[in-house]
Amino acid sequence: MRESVRGGRKVLGGLSFAVGRTAAESRHALLSVHGHSVAWMVPFLMLAAIAVADVTTDVFQIVAWTVLVPGVAAALCGVRGTAVFAVLSLVVYVLADTVWRHRDETGLPGLMLVVIGGAVAVVAAAFRVAGEQRMLHMRDIAETTQRTVLRPLPVGFGGLEHAAVYLAADSEARVGGDFYDIQPGPHGTRVLLGDVQGKGLGAVDAAAALLGTFREAAYHEADLAVVAGHLEIRMLRHRAHTAALGGADGDRFATAVLVGFRIDQPDAVEIVNFGHEPPLAVGPGGVRPLPVTGGLPLGMSELTPGSVLPVARAGLAADETLLLVTDGVTEARDPDGVFYPHSEAVVAAVAGDPSDTSPQRLVTVVRDGTLRHCRGRLGDDTTVFAVRRAGRPPVWP
Repeated sequence: MRESVRGGRKVLGGLSFAVGRTAAESRHALLSVHGHSVAWMVPFLMLAAIAVADVTTDVFQIVAWTVLVPGVAAALCGVRGTAVFAVLSLVVYVLADTVWRHRDETGLPGLMLVVIGGAVAVVAAAFRVAGEQRMLHMRDIAETTQRTVLRPLPVGFGGLEHAAVYLAADSEARVGGDFYDIQPGPHGTRVLLGDVQGKGLGAVDAAAALLGTFREAAYHEADLAVVAGHLEIRMLRHRAHTAALGGADGDRFATAVLVGFRIDQPDAVEIVNFGHEPPLAVGPGGVRPLPVTGGLPLGMSELTPGSVLPVARAGLAADETLLLVTDGVTEARDPDGVFYPHSEAVVAAVAGDPSDTSPQRLVTVVRDGTLRHCRGRLGDDTTVFAVRRAGRPPVWP
């Protein structure tokens, strides 16, 4: 399951989220009924109310209020709709000037004011619509980039039940440096979750490089330590290439967790931790952190030359879900600066409802808890990824 926040891309099980909407999307959603826009009703009712009030009372001055109607339409409707209301406002004014004739402010100066106001409103609507179209186009590009990096995962992929939620801290950009994937192969199924240091396209580029290496090495290599070695080398090569191009992020690194589900070990997993938050095993019996020693982040092996990447083995029952998160969860803060109590919140949720141990329910619990804690204001890209054996052997091409 996968869901963009980027807060809002994004399908759960296929579940993908991004937090927030663009201003245009929020406005269109608010002024729509069954998928059809009713934004035109606001300026229409306003114009009708002005006309009725002008005829029946002495409250409104027709010029002062009619000229506002195209301006309201420019903020809510398209260019054609705004033009229609500019014409309607002119018609109402002409009626007031030639038929009703009970206002001193009517006449040529008022007519010019209504004409100019309508024309300005149409131009403003054209600029607004063009800006929204550019913004939506850029969002589509960002979502395409995210789908390229975070590829859709089929249901039951690699013999695992899986669910993921990705929340971009920048809800307009919807992309960031968090990454995750599943790769089945002849040596079992491998899972990777990580977080590239920094933000922007440089972080996305590094994440894409690591995922490409993971998908190949995880399929071909029998030893998880060798897969981990390929990831480390790839990060170093990527940094060197970036530095050679004159990039300012040549010291970029990534934290990650690499997990191996071996076919011959149905009750355990192998884990390599690159300086990341240790995963949690969540099951009907409770919640427990897996005893994994954290190594250095990817791209920092030069600090300990010649060291061997440690591969830990930890028990994982068939009914337990492996929960992995990025630091967008563990470092989420409330308005008082208090960090989100991730482990404690998961423990409380599972104790209250044992069904929350399924991957789908678990990522929802963590996502909702994180957003409530930080009041929807994420300080970093946030990914929640949960996997559990599906009770059938993995299928790989």
